[in-house]
Amino acid sequence: MKYLTLILKNIRRNPLRTLLTAMGTMMLVCVVTLIWSVLSFLDRQTSEKSQNLKLIVTERWQLPSQMPLSYADILSKGAPREPNDLTIADRDSMTWQFFGGSTEEDPRNRSPDSILFAFALEPPKLATMMDELDELGGSVAAEFQRVVDKLAANRQGLVVGQSRLDLLKQKVGGRLTLFSLNYPGIKLDLEIVGTFPPGRYDLSAAIHRDYLSSAMDQYERETGRRHPMIDRTLNLVWLRVKDRQEMAQVAQQIESSPQFRNPQVKVETASSGIAAFLEAYRTLIWGMRWLLMPAIITVLAVIIANAISISVRERRTELAVLKVLGFRPNQLLCLVVMEALAIGVSAGLSSALATYLLINLGFGGVTFPIAFFSKFFIPWEAVVLGTIVGAGTALAGSVVPAWSARSVKVSEVFAKVA
Repeated sequence: MKYLTLILKNIRRNPLRTLLTAMGTMMLVCVVTLIWSVLSFLDRQTSEKSQNLKLIVTERWQLPSQMPLSYADILSKGAPREPNDLTIADRDSMTWQFFGGSTEEDPRNRSPDSILFAFALEPPKLATMMDELDELGGSVAAEFQRVVDKLAANRQGLVVGQSRLDLLKQKVGGRLTLFSLNYPGIKLDLEIVGTFPPGRYDLSAAIHRDYLSSAMDQYERETGRRHPMIDRTLNLVWLRVKDRQEMAQVAQQIESSPQFRNPQVKVETASSGIAAFLEAYRTLIWGMRWLLMPAIITVLAVIIANAISISVRERRTELAVLKVLGFRPNQLLCLVVMEALAIGVSAGLSSALATYLLINLGFGGVTFPIAFFSKFFIPWEAVVLGTIVGAGTALAGSVVPAWSARSVKVSEVFAKVA
């Protein structure tokens, strides 16, 4: 208790310096927490699972993948050909078609806020196959299920994230016309039937796949010729399997099937597909992980070391008196280290906890669009990480000043005083 009292008195000795050190620590811990949260989320998305795997079937030799819609029914079942082949249940498959459009027909007037990219899919699969949406619970799940039911009942329905809805200056119940960017000559008249739950899909949208197909048919009726994209509308298929054994069997069934030769297809896990998609961001992610975070932690350690060094230099006479009174060198070393730890731990914990509450509850996630992820949330582990970063940098920054305090020579100090 005497040590604790002495530590607290030393911290309060110069309140302005202590406050500035704590504020600097809190700001840098906040940045580290945000960066770690983004990287941790991406790591989880690209890590392989052993159970409840999702497979992605895409065109083998082209990016973006563009397959004939005729592939959809066979791929959705896992391409079984023999009696012993594995057949994927309807609830465990999902087709994706990407539709990009703008509310402005004239390309010269198109602004980023007028552009909308939507998934054309089977509406019921939104609640059962989409990542995170298939894990909703309670009132949020019930509310989103009502939105899904509206989309299933309205072929011209549109479900859109709240952030994108705000950019479009629209509300639920409103109507808009999308002039296609990737299907020339196609336009869709849509009614906004609901929004995605806050989070990952704030900038995304979904439409009924049957409406896109009917728009392609209407184009043929009006122009007298097939749309040039008619045989390239299927972008990917998701399949859910129980384990790696089923994954290997389904992959072998699909890739060996003679029905998928023009174009050929490939099968990979969802995590591998996401990792491949993130390849374009590899340099950015590498820089955040191995350059930015270490640099911030180093700066934080230097800030604490500088503050503690100033304090030790100011207290050389006091430290010499403590030695005369019987304090051993290692006790003085521990005293200085504990002062730094008190500041680092309290500032780190406060910063990480405030970041967790402010980002998750106040802002509903941090907006950092990378790949197809729009928002990231702070996991509770970040609070522990922030505390450890604060403690670790305080410990690292206090080593040299603490050793200086331990090495104070009583004779030299009193000789200067005399």
